[in-house]
Amino acid sequence: MDPGSSSKIPEETKVRPRPGPWPPRIEPFVHNNDHNPRDLKSWAKRTGFNPNFSGETVVSTVGEVEMERPADEVDLEEGIERRRARSPPKVEIEPMLGRRRNIGVENKGIEIGSGTRGLRADEKDKRRVGVETGVGIKEERKPEEVNANVNANGNRNRNRNANVGVAAIAPVASGDEESKKDAQKFDGEVEIDMFSESPELENPPLNRSPKLKSRLTDKPGYASLIPYGVQHYLSLAGSLVFIPLIMVPAMGGTDEETANVISTMLLVSGVTTIMHSFLGTRLPLVQGSSFVYLAPALVVINSEEFRNLSENKFRHIMRELQGAIIIGSVFQTILGYSGLMALFLRLINPVVVAPTVAAVGLAFFSYGFPQAGTCAEISVPLIILVLIFTLYLRRISIFGHHIFLVYAVPLSVAIVWAYAFFLTTGGAYNYKGCNSNIPNSNILLDSCKRHVDTMRHCRTDASNAWRTAAWVRVPYPFQWGAPSFHFKTSILMIIASIVASVDSVGTYHASSLLVNLRPPTPGVVSRGIGLEGISSILAGLWGTGIGSTTLTENMHTLEVTKMGSRKALVAGAAFLIFISFIGKVGALLASIPLALAAAVLCFTWGLIVALGLSTMQYTQTASSRNIIIVGFTMFISLSIPAFFQQYQPNTSLILPSYFIPYAAASDGPIHIGNAGLNYALNGLLSLNMVVALLVAFVLDNTVPGTKQERGVYIWSNPKSPDLDPASLEPYLLPKQISCFFRWAKCVGL
Repeated sequence: MDPGSSSKIPEETKVRPRPGPWPPRIEPFVHNNDHNPRDLKSWAKRTGFNPNFSGETVVSTVGEVEMERPADEVDLEEGIERRRARSPPKVEIEPMLGRRRNIGVENKGIEIGSGTRGLRADEKDKRRVGVETGVGIKEERKPEEVNANVNANGNRNRNRNANVGVAAIAPVASGDEESKKDAQKFDGEVEIDMFSESPELENPPLNRSPKLKSRLTDKPGYASLIPYGVQHYLSLAGSLVFIPLIMVPAMGGTDEETANVISTMLLVSGVTTIMHSFLGTRLPLVQGSSFVYLAPALVVINSEEFRNLSENKFRHIMRELQGAIIIGSVFQTILGYSGLMALFLRLINPVVVAPTVAAVGLAFFSYGFPQAGTCAEISVPLIILVLIFTLYLRRISIFGHHIFLVYAVPLSVAIVWAYAFFLTTGGAYNYKGCNSNIPNSNILLDSCKRHVDTMRHCRTDASNAWRTAAWVRVPYPFQWGAPSFHFKTSILMIIASIVASVDSVGTYHASSLLVNLRPPTPGVVSRGIGLEGISSILAGLWGTGIGSTTLTENMHTLEVTKMGSRKALVAGAAFLIFISFIGKVGALLASIPLALAAAVLCFTWGLIVALGLSTMQYTQTASSRNIIIVGFTMFISLSIPAFFQQYQPNTSLILPSYFIPYAAASDGPIHIGNAGLNYALNGLLSLNMVVALLVAFVLDNTVPGTKQERGVYIWSNPKSPDLDPASLEPYLLPKQISCFFRWAKCVGL
């Protein structure tokens, strides 16, 4: 140590005797391959080395490397965000030579010097984060919290991440002069350039959930499996069962057919969720009917060729949808299992995902409240009740469970449905001379025409599904007949499958952080997309009328329920399959008043918009580049479809006003000679999510921007030598299954 620096040493440190002779006579340290920092620290202590002088230490986190520093030397201005590196630099000591060795770190990254303390950054980086020379890091901790974690030797007991192998730094006692010089150099501090432009430091911050009730691979007790699993599906009720309440009546289907489609959706959702838990990404994600496919389905439903059908209209449209979904799903399956999705991932970033997913929710603004407003006396209270539960009562816990937050939708529906039942039985919707049992027949009477919508949307007995549905019914493939295949509708579903894949990429990434896992590798993502394609094929064969994919709302469910166990999710999916065979369950759900369903969907679609935009947290949201791209994309994704949707059909009396925007495929402005191509182009450009994807994709990949600014998803590299294989183990396929997928290019991590 430099004698000139002795004045800086506290008084109590000067008189402290050195433990034992110097250099100490101990055996050289032989490290293991895992570079256990505790072993090396223990060996360093036996040499008599103590890196701290004041006895009070503060842990500074740089990347994911924790280093002990004197508290009076380390300071940082408030508001500085700590960066976490995916592959922290490792510093290793060779005991036999008494020399240090840097592994994969440039000289400017980690440097051991004499007489220099603290974190060193170049002047540019200092100006960027406000770090001044000689200014330390301010730990926002109370003194008692710091002292509680300091042991008798003045060293902090630190919890280290099991997935990060970081070797501690210590001098080595050796008989040669070089080792003595190194020992003196360790009286200084390790200098780290924490703002290096290396790719590892450009990862977005990992907002991990520290309070999971159950981790991904945990196995809750049998008494908890069903309740924990069912809560996933109850919180997703708006997505799982309300889509048929929109589609089937628009297709000319009866109440019994609505109940049958709901039961079919429950069956397909349960089966595909179990498949995803074993063969897909293996994340705790629910597969189900997706709103991504709803807008293209409405375009097909409102096509000119189906408008004037009177006989078997529902079956004709359902067969057309089945064929289109199967073709689009085959394309998605090839995209995933061929490995093309891994290449496509390089061009998909949060700036692309955010406006695309948000546009999925915004696409239905013309349907949401216009339908809910037909019976405002029950829809408005439902919307208010959902908001009260999810916002004002979200912190209330009953027996350790946030009931109002987790079960906001089913609780609100049950309460308002009971209220609507009392209104119905009390005669609130009985009109003189109008038949309350068959509301639709009142359209024949001039005096009752103005009451038809109110009776159909408000009365709880307007549906006869409960009376006509069987107690036991097993959904089966081709229950509506053989699928029909046409080019123009298949193109719509192929593009919809691409949008669904982009949606799922963001969901995979966000959900992995919520359950404390590394982001999935390109192989895992491709495998998940391929399985989603197979799931949609099953949906097309069984006839749900809509494709199946990962539900975006699942991110909110995971964050709220804190239940990350896939075993619980599988148990809930098995329960879903069981109730799908009970025909009366589907009939009960089909009896929900349409105004209530529309009110719930107003909340659900708004949640999708919020979840989509929340993906921007992985970017520099204050960047003018990102602000312009996202803002312009959101506006143009509403404006261009509005241009195409203004070309209304010749007679608007055929379609309800809220379905007229989806008739652009047949009546749009594009006419290039081929009727099928005209239909496809007009239909695609009338869909908000498609326009958003195209605009955001082009702008984000052509406008210059740094990786940090763009929020590039840096997926884990399975071939990286410093990657802990244990961190990818939850994504691995079961050994008895993986052998059957060797043909696929995506199964390898």
